[in-house]
Amino acid sequence: MSGTRSDGELLRAVAADADRRAFEELYRRYAPWLTARLRGRCADPALVDDVVQETFLAVWRGTARYRETTEDGVNADAAGWLWRIGSRRLVDALRGDGARGRLRQALARLRHRDEASAEERVLAGVEHGDLAGALVRLSPELRAVLQATVIDGLTTREAAVLLGIPPGTVKTRAMRARKQLREELA
Repeated sequence: MSGTRSDGELLRAVAADADRRAFEELYRRYAPWLTARLRGRCADPALVDDVVQETFLAVWRGTARYRETTEDGVNADAAGWLWRIGSRRLVDALRGDGARGRLRQALARLRHRDEASAEERVLAGVEHGDLAGALVRLSPELRAVLQATVIDGLTTREAAVLLGIPPGTVKTRAMRARKQLREELA
């Protein structure tokens, strides 16, 4: 096939065949645009980057379904469809800011500490409940990623440079840390 594929062709290829090239082309075409629009709604670039990543992950996994025509027969716009997914995910992320704020505070208390004494652990457990204990139980690598991205507000790329690891490793460790915290706090 020669020439540039339409949005519909790219989305069909991703949905039907898990076509990686089609997905990459769609990402290159729309990720910068979606990032710019979401940054107009949110001043936290790391959160915006996470939302963009989650939006395209939903497209790749097929959890978001694109319909080329709407119920009333109007041609659907891929950009509008991606915007709806991204904006909803941003709202969900911002609603979770209360938990994010508590996580920031608990991580800040753990920052630049040597191993906490037994008394400090007991006091932290009393004062902050399960969250402080769950943070202490994270491996130093996972805690460092959360500290860089949540406390310091660094982007994935900035955290990767700071920690001396690839950006993909930062994302993986952040995902593992969040999962471990969710499991321990559930």
